[in-house]
Amino acid sequence: MDSLDAAAMDAPAIINALGPLVSGAAYEAAPSVDFATIYVPADRLVATCAALRDTPSLRFNVLAEVTAADYFPRDPRFEVVYHLLSVPNRLRLRLKVRASETLAVPTVQGIWPSAGWLEREVWDMFGIVFDGHPDLRRLLMPEDWEGHPQRKDYPVQIRKAAQTYEPLEVSEEEFKANLVRDRVKRDAH
Repeated sequence: MDSLDAAAMDAPAIINALGPLVSGAAYEAAPSVDFATIYVPADRLVATCAALRDTPSLRFNVLAEVTAADYFPRDPRFEVVYHLLSVPNRLRLRLKVRASETLAVPTVQGIWPSAGWLEREVWDMFGIVFDGHPDLRRLLMPEDWEGHPQRKDYPVQIRKAAQTYEPLEVSEEEFKANLVRDRVKRDAH
């Protein structure tokens, strides 16, 4: 690694490394128990991801996951979460982008082509729009599905009576007959 030591590569160190590379970006370090987490402004996401991928001291060359969280009724209600991996530097990073129902998040498919499917999944489940995505359509739900099922305000209106089951009671004779019947079926095949 160039100027940054992997052991000292926490969120503030990554923010300091990104500062001169992405002009006008106001990053925030987020609390995390496992690896560095940074809030990135949506309008600086693509430039930030390009800097994270292309800077030798960072080299986050793998986009492992894109997911989201819905914090309804907070505004902005969504956080889009990107998990990145730097194989050469043995580092992990979590980026978070705050999004609302009206604010689209730019696609990072130009940086990591694998983002295409991952962003489609987030759109399908949460309804978060990825600006510039070439094929934003249903991935998990049927095409005619209405709504986005991972939203906290998604209408779940299933009314079903609680089911209770009695323990299975089989006599010894019935059990032996079932064994014989199963053995005969297996031998026939």
